[in-house]
Amino acid sequence: MDKLRMQSSNGVEDNITKIAQLFPDCVTETLDERSGRPKHLIDFEKLKQNLSDSVMSERAERYQFTWPDKSKAILLANSPINATLRPCREDSVDFDNTQNLYIEGDNLDVLKCLKETYLHKVKMIYIDPPYNTGKDFIYGDNYAEEADNYLSNSEQYDDQGNRLATNMETNGRFHTDWLNMIYPRLKVAKDFLKEDGVIFISIDDHEVTNLHKVCDEIFGAANFTGCIVLQTATDNNPRQINTEHEYILCYCKNKDAQEYWYADSEKAKLIQKKYTELKAIYGNDIETIQTELRTWIKLNKEELKGVAHYDNVDEKGVFHDGDIANTTFGGYDYTILHPITHKACKVPEKGFRFPQETMVKMIANNDIMFGVDETTLIKPKKRLENAKDVLRSVIYEDGRSSTKQFEALMARDIFQNPKSTTILSRLFNFVIEKDDYIMDFFSGSASTAETTMQLNNKHQELNLKYILVQIPENIDKVIETAKDKAKKTAKNAINFLDSIHKPHTICEIGKERIRRAGKKIKEESPLTTQDLDIGFRVLKLDSTNMQDIYYSPKDISQADLFSQVDNVKPDRTGEDLLFQVMLELGATLDSKIETTMVAGKTIYNVAEGYLVACFDPNVTDEVVKAIAQMQPAYAVLRDTSMKDDSTATNFEQIFKTYSPDTVTKIL
Repeated sequence: MDKLRMQSSNGVEDNITKIAQLFPDCVTETLDERSGRPKHLIDFEKLKQNLSDSVMSERAERYQFTWPDKSKAILLANSPINATLRPCREDSVDFDNTQNLYIEGDNLDVLKCLKETYLHKVKMIYIDPPYNTGKDFIYGDNYAEEADNYLSNSEQYDDQGNRLATNMETNGRFHTDWLNMIYPRLKVAKDFLKEDGVIFISIDDHEVTNLHKVCDEIFGAANFTGCIVLQTATDNNPRQINTEHEYILCYCKNKDAQEYWYADSEKAKLIQKKYTELKAIYGNDIETIQTELRTWIKLNKEELKGVAHYDNVDEKGVFHDGDIANTTFGGYDYTILHPITHKACKVPEKGFRFPQETMVKMIANNDIMFGVDETTLIKPKKRLENAKDVLRSVIYEDGRSSTKQFEALMARDIFQNPKSTTILSRLFNFVIEKDDYIMDFFSGSASTAETTMQLNNKHQELNLKYILVQIPENIDKVIETAKDKAKKTAKNAINFLDSIHKPHTICEIGKERIRRAGKKIKEESPLTTQDLDIGFRVLKLDSTNMQDIYYSPKDISQADLFSQVDNVKPDRTGEDLLFQVMLELGATLDSKIETTMVAGKTIYNVAEGYLVACFDPNVTDEVVKAIAQMQPAYAVLRDTSMKDDSTATNFEQIFKTYSPDTVTKIL
């Protein structure tokens, strides 16, 4: 049986593996002084020989984007950590059935924990990182930290476990600190995206230029999809130019894997709804329905901007008249007879857009509009149900609307600038598909979770799943440095959290928002939301479940070997161990988990037999046999679990008999 690593993946080792596949002669092997295990190294001289004249000299001039400590930021992104995500049932909603995750902890550490499990599985990432205004909080990473001490440096954390620092404009490293924060997080996040995955990042003028350069480097300039200008405010303060907008940068994992983005028009659905109402009143009186519909459209032309031309009605429904002419000279030329005069209709100067066979079908389907006689050009009927929307580079929304929505659900002035679910929904609609994962690792007020639930309710076949990550920022600490409005908001947040008997962290606001939003959706649509997933599993970042000796087997003494020292920390549960094992073996953390008791021992069955584990002591042949008979892909036990030597000896034989294809692991 192989031993589990119980550590996040090592980005450097992953890169060495990729090089080895291309240039196996450039990889050599040595012993790791710490673990005593073999490890691979790159022979750069041989690699240079393979690349020959394509190697750039160190002194050659080149275009590059750099800043102090960039090399350390790259190393930080690649370095492994000994950490885990511990389940917290008491904070969760419908823990056993939900597919959604809410994770508390530093997002870089959390991303590293999740990376192997969610590699190339996330369709869309949306983040709203700190804008670096000189007033917000950023993550102060310690680049020199060893993997096994990464989470224990007291200088990085306050007493609530927060690694935070205020990045003031008076700081000489103002932009440097922000870049060192954002770079490793985006570099790790890229690996989560599916081949057709997309990332949207909200930002403002303070760092948009630097963010663009960072994303060009990480995702590739060719995968830049666009920059959305989001006007959210009116600024009447005296200054040279009044700033009333933010940005949303968009990058694809692979732009070549993207189709053109279209979405069903939400505005067109408003017209369809009105038409349905008029149809119920006037029946088949098409002329009256059309007159009433046109009057209503004129009254609501601003709200219906972009679809207001859908104002014709026939027996099939609402349409607008399109252009039958070809876009260039040389279109189709054939005869179409007018249905009343029976004379040949006028042919466009550039010819018809459609071949004759298609035109005949369109006429038969009542999708062509004829004029009063043959002298008027015929026109295709563009049906309302086919109306599509495109994602435009300029969007306007009153920023106060999202605040009002949030405060109606929660309380007044407890969170500054919650993101708009309307804007997020608009972004999601162009990208997401059935069963997709949506990730937000700066989740703040949890707008992404509410948006996901709203879309699942609106389109029940979607089954979207979210992964939210937020550092549990201590609001009591915020008050110590906050000023004016920010201080007032922090005090209000504390009062609110006291009223619901929750600790004073940003995470508690986010979790409560999800609970209330889910409840509201269910109450508003009780008949259609019976199966709607409004739950979430809460997981909390913590140090690894394993004792230090687990990661340094060469340091085990002869006495330890005979005494079988327990390598699991005493305060950790079987479920804690299970989730760390799930991370390493690729079982998604939303997987269904079933427990059964055999001979008084708890057996965990993850994802219907993908992983079966037992972490109890004194495991007998009966328990091992029960696990083997489940025929899992993976079976995991603790190395100290076997009741006696006989059970350990029989273990492999039992699996050979009942489940020879199972991969067995120990920790």
